[in-house]
Amino acid sequence: MLLLKLHYHFIAFLKLLLYKCIYAGRLKTNGRFTFRKGFTLAIESKGKITVGRNCFFNNFCTLASRDSIIIGDGTIFGENVKIYDHNHLYQDTDTPIKDQGYNTSPVIIGKHCWISSNVVILKGVIIGDNCVIGSGCVIYQNIPSNSVIANKQNIIFINK
Repeated sequence: MLLLKLHYHFIAFLKLLLYKCIYAGRLKTNGRFTFRKGFTLAIESKGKITVGRNCFFNNFCTLASRDSIIIGDGTIFGENVKIYDHNHLYQDTDTPIKDQGYNTSPVIIGKHCWISSNVVILKGVIIGDNCVIGSGCVIYQNIPSNSVIANKQNIIFINK
């Protein structure tokens, strides 16, 4: 297990160096953070991403910025979390959606949050400190500090 962890940290270190070269001053890290396989950063246009100290991204997380994404210290992410600070424009029915551009708004995630697996965080959202976001949630509005957000799930018990 130790060798596997060292492998993840080494690959993350190399990939982070590559991202810092590609995105120059648009990717800021306030100390050490790490990630596992499939982690993706996409910074386009005037986008910026800031990641706090001791953050962790599990397998296949994506951060896509055309505006600004800020993540506080000590926040951890489950597998397959997606964060977008933009959305396609689509109002003009005479123009293909891919040619209409984007609307953008910053995303801010506080300190010491746990964003569970398969969560999608959309543009303009502010998530306060110490929040837990349950698996499969789509976050499209602000979440106050110290909140726990979960999908309502119907559980059916079958007795045999």
